[in-house]
This record gives sequence, structure tokens and C-alpha cells, in this order.
Amino acid sequence: MSKEKVVLAYSGGLDTSVILTWLKENYNVEVIAVCGDCGQGDDFDAINKKAYATGASKSYVLDIREEFLTDFVWPTMKAGAVYENDYLLGTSMARPLIAKKLVEIAEKENAGSIAHGCTGKGNDQVRFETTIHALRPDIKIIAPWRIWDFKSREDLLDYAEKHSIPVEQSRAKIYSRDQNLWHISHEGGNLEDPWNEHLEDIHVMSVPSEKAPDKPVYVEIDFESGVPAGIDGKKLDPVSLLSTLNKLGGENGVGTIDIVENRLVGMKSRGVYETPGGTILYKALSALEKLVFDRDTLNYKNTVSLKFAQLVYDGLWYTPLREALSAFADSIQAPVTGTVKMKLYKGSALPVASKSVNSLYSEDFATFGDDDVYNQKDAEGFINLFSLPLKIRALKKQEADEA
Repeated sequence: MSKEKVVLAYSGGLDTSVILTWLKENYNVEVIAVCGDCGQGDDFDAINKKAYATGASKSYVLDIREEFLTDFVWPTMKAGAVYENDYLLGTSMARPLIAKKLVEIAEKENAGSIAHGCTGKGNDQVRFETTIHALRPDIKIIAPWRIWDFKSREDLLDYAEKHSIPVEQSRAKIYSRDQNLWHISHEGGNLEDPWNEHLEDIHVMSVPSEKAPDKPVYVEIDFESGVPAGIDGKKLDPVSLLSTLNKLGGENGVGTIDIVENRLVGMKSRGVYETPGGTILYKALSALEKLVFDRDTLNYKNTVSLKFAQLVYDGLWYTPLREALSAFADSIQAPVTGTVKMKLYKGSALPVASKSVNSLYSEDFATFGDDDVYNQKDAEGFINLFSLPLKIRALKKQEADEA
């Protein structure tokens, strides 16, 4: 009789390496390891071999970098979503895609369960499981961190040693990191005390701003309907484009934030996020929007951005509301085609010039010099009508005071 199959979200790190062995030991199942390459830069051949060496019956390594950018990152950026005014949602966007791939492999392999290594304190458990429920409501979910006896990653290290599971983490330096093509996050270690300044050696994708070059770097970014399309006049595929900007931004110390955020599960957490290329793109697109959008569209988009960010952060990607908000973003981004020149200097990414065939800016109207298109006398009538409610209110108050 064949064993039941469990699909495991596998990274080859401490948690999922232990989970693979633990599932076999406690459930007597076949474990199918699935690793999604979102651009984290790991040695995927080594991860594949490690999965088999640790006991997986099958191992999948899926290149999902371009799908990550085109189907998740670009729509989120087009909506202008930023969680709590700081976080560019790097991990939040990747989780629903990885969960989608887990479901696809589970269907392919006829597996009845999906397992993940998310803790019971974090947001990722929600993001994985809401996606799985949305796509395959009948599949069973196993979340070892919520049911096993281990209390800490030190316990996992003990288990790994006992079962001869090779791991890279040590007791001296235990950071929780998540990296993909968009960003890298750092949590744990000395970051758990918010009074501790994060250490310089924490940086992976970028240099500290103090160590960036003393000379600014300029880069021109082309957009087509709100989607990044090229750099310095050269068309690039999504992965090459973001990789190029990550290098430029990282070298100039762009995109590192140190924040305390409100987790979905109710507690606050402190993390350091490096998002060099993404920070450049967000600022560039925002500059182009200001050139193209009218005031009401821009203001309403800001309202949509807040809700979109919350949906993504909370793992609600596969929902009717998120899809509707994406449709709105696609609609308003249609004319957002043009080029933005960015200045990168010691941690800052500043838009310094922009152009678009759909620009609503008119030098004829905006000039402080002589013009033949704007009659300044017209402003008097406009102001009288615009302020009429205030004038009436003041007159009524004056009448009441005199009575």
C-alpha cells in the first residue's frame, strides 16, 4: 500500500530541513519538497540534492522569478501599495505565488496535504493558508510550528544534530531572513530589542548609505502603462531590469528601512528591509504619475493604495476586492507611459526629471513669464465661487452676533 503524500514548502534552511524529517518520522508519509526560485540567489542544485539526502521522495525547484514580477510585483506597484508608509511588501507578494505553486504540485502528485514552516506568531502562515483555501479548499494543511513540541530554533538545531541533518545556521547568529528578487528582510537577533541600532554587517543587497560613493549616479527608467520596460533607453525583460536596478541601488545604499510594524496576528515586530531596485521603481513611477494623473485620480489612487497594501500584507491576494482594485489600477495606469530620470546618492533615490507623451503639464499655462493662454483676471471669479460657502457662513455668524 502506497504512503500518503505531503507537499512541503521547502527552502533547505533549518526549519524546513527539520520539518521534512519530522513529517516522515511522525506521519509516515512521502514528502515532496517544492522550492520556488523567487530570486533569492540560493544554490538550487544544492537545495535539490539536500532535499533528497534528507529523505524527500521527490524534489521540485521552480523558476518563478518572472511570474513573481509580472503577476504580483508589478500589479502591487501599479496600485502604489506600501504597508504602513514604509514596507514595500516583498515577502507578502511572494507568499501567494509560492502557495499557488504548492497547490499545483499537490494536484500533479495527487497529494492530500501541504505543509509549511511558518511559525504560529507570523504573518506568513496566514498568507500561505488563505491562498491554499482559496485555490483548493479540500486539501489538508500541516503547520508543524503550531503542533510540535519544539519551542525555539535552538531546539531545531538539537534535533538536526540528533538526526544528522546538515544546516548552516548556528547558535551564535540566528537571524530570520527572507530574500527574493524584490527584497531581503531581516528579523531576530539583536533586532528584537528596538533600542538596538541594526549592525552594518546585516546588509546583504546593499551597502550602508555612509559607505556609498560620494558621486551621484543617474539612471533613466522607461515605463509603459505603469510597467517598467527599460533602462537608459534599452528594453529589458523584468528579471534583468530589476536585477540591474538592485545592483545600482545597492551600490548607492538605496532602499534600506528599519521599522516596527503591526503584524496581522496582533503583535508588533521589528525588521530591517533592503529593497534597492524596488525603491527606485516606486519613486520613479510616482513621479511619472504626477505628470500624467489629474488631481482627483491621484488622490483616489492614494486611497486605493492603502487598502491594496493591507490586502497584500494580510494574504488576501485571491479575493474579489484585490482583483477589482487591480482592475482600477490597470485602468488608470494605461496612459502612464514615459521616462523618469533618477538621481541615486548615498541612500537617496530622487526623481529629477520626467517626460511623457500623455503629460498633463503645460508650460504655456504654468509659466511665470508672459503667456497668451491664461487670463489671470479669471481667478477672481473662481475664488469668489470657490469661497462662497465660507462667505455665507461668515455672514450668517455675523448676523447672529449682531442680533
